[in-house]
Amino acid sequence: MYKVIIVDDHLLFASSLERLVATFPNFKVVFKAGNGAELQEYLTHSNEIADIILLDIKMPVMNGLETLMWLKKNYPDIKVIMLTMEDDENTVIKMLRNGANGYLLKDTDPDSLELALNETLTYGSYFTDRVSNLLNKSNGENFDYIDLREHEITFLKLACTEMTYKEIAEVMNLSPKTIDGYRHDLFTKLNVTNRVGLVLYAMKHNFI
Repeated sequence: MYKVIIVDDHLLFASSLERLVATFPNFKVVFKAGNGAELQEYLTHSNEIADIILLDIKMPVMNGLETLMWLKKNYPDIKVIMLTMEDDENTVIKMLRNGANGYLLKDTDPDSLELALNETLTYGSYFTDRVSNLLNKSNGENFDYIDLREHEITFLKLACTEMTYKEIAEVMNLSPKTIDGYRHDLFTKLNVTNRVGLVLYAMKHNFI
């Protein structure tokens, strides 16, 4: 039986999710936590380590991204699927940067959840169709190294944060129009179509 841990501060949702996971062949929930701190306490003192964790992003005390970073540092073999109500590019970027193995919306159907669990354990990752499309459009597996100018590297690193393009312009002391030019030039140079593509390139070539 594959061991699953659910980390979510909404008790009703977590309990419903536990009952659902229990109906899947070869899966059992061994622990539920209301936040990352409770998960830390459990993993530190328990001998029953999970194979996979379903991890909410927005939680009190210790949120999902903080918990994910701690897990990847201390328990890198545990697979982590992020649970969220948000299906936006910035959330995907944060997920990728912090090493999540999967990404699911909370309103996903049961069959998709079961598929996500099995594919993550079998292949190492699972992403929704929207995230997969973003990755495919970004040609994430085919990035050749391209020499970039200093200001392009600076912009690339900032684009891998949660800053808006307007905020990046302020940090670089440039006009938003100039930043739009940098963005367009990098999209063309790197053959990507979105900000996720910039992050994937930066990750592959160790800029972040």
